[in-house]
Amino acid sequence: MSIRQGFKMASKSIFSNKVRSFLTMLGIIIGVAAVVIMVSIVQGSNQKMKDYYESMGTNKISVSASLYNGQDMTQELYDYCLSLKNLVIGVTPNGSYFGTVKYLTKSTESNQQYGAPTTYLGSDLYSLCNNYKLREGRDISWLDVKNYNQVVVIGSQLKTFLFDYKDPIGEKITIGGQRFEVIGVYEAKGTDQNWFLDYMCVVPYTMNRLLNKQNMLSEFTVKAKSAEATTESITRLTGFLTGRINNDNGYFNVYTDNTWIQQSDQQNKMMSLVLGGIAGISLLVGGIGIMNIMLVTVRERTREIGIRKAIGGTRHSILIQFLIEAAVICGTGGILGILLGYLGTLTAGKLILDIVLFPSIPMTIGAFCFSVILGISFGMYPAVKASGLQPVEALRAD
Repeated sequence: MSIRQGFKMASKSIFSNKVRSFLTMLGIIIGVAAVVIMVSIVQGSNQKMKDYYESMGTNKISVSASLYNGQDMTQELYDYCLSLKNLVIGVTPNGSYFGTVKYLTKSTESNQQYGAPTTYLGSDLYSLCNNYKLREGRDISWLDVKNYNQVVVIGSQLKTFLFDYKDPIGEKITIGGQRFEVIGVYEAKGTDQNWFLDYMCVVPYTMNRLLNKQNMLSEFTVKAKSAEATTESITRLTGFLTGRINNDNGYFNVYTDNTWIQQSDQQNKMMSLVLGGIAGISLLVGGIGIMNIMLVTVRERTREIGIRKAIGGTRHSILIQFLIEAAVICGTGGILGILLGYLGTLTAGKLILDIVLFPSIPMTIGAFCFSVILGISFGMYPAVKASGLQPVEALRAD
């Protein structure tokens, strides 16, 4: 018997008992769909987090450093980081001020959706360190920082709210009661989920006294040249701060977002395995259903098997026929499960992550192959039992 004939006979057997075949496939359909949906959601969540970190900027090092005597370390840290030319390409304070921003009669107090924007206190390298690009105007310069110039660069969301389609360059806005000249606008880099990345503005960090009524800044962002340089930069910065700060006179902490990304990857891989394992249990249950129905099929077709053996059918051909039938049932169930999984992934991605999410091609192929292998594995015992029947005994069966 050829493989083609085996598939024809398997299809005929399946379609002759449509309801029973569908109920047999149901466990495989649900199991495959569950695996596809669960793993896709975890992968989508992981990708969304990666996109967020990338929008914030890669190879970033966050530094917290403070002296108990109130001395500001901004200039020391700035000079030290710029001395690491082979490792570091930028450094900026990352202070903030939360207060009302106004332009003429328009105030962020009236923005019920977003509220007050974040005003960041940064250096001339703030946009480089935080992955912002200018859309129009100019960026903050070192002279702006040094000369205490009251200038501001605004994000695209804040620009839209305050100015609509009007050119904001050269206009004066009020931040915390202080007037600042708009010198630039950043390109949009946020989405509906992380709108706050663009609902912001940046002023020179020397405006800290004017806005927050203090000089000291304790949060900084350092931009390394590469992922490899990030590790060495952390070591150098830790050494520098250890020589400057101890438990008696202050505190410091140095860490990188790359670490959070790696930890997130590990957690999501573990979650994928756990959720895939849970969904895989339903596949095993479906496999047991396949074995059960194939044993029933062997009993029902005992006389057919006896006739085939009596006219020269080999044990191998009967074994192959029943294995093909089990594989076709599981393969068909796998295809239906994948289709259901795609539909479920699209729905769950929109409801849970608010994104258009599709299962990955390798996972889809893997789910189908696993369903076929499952059918062959659980169909092996019934197939061996069928091929081992003696012709005389088989022909006597009712």
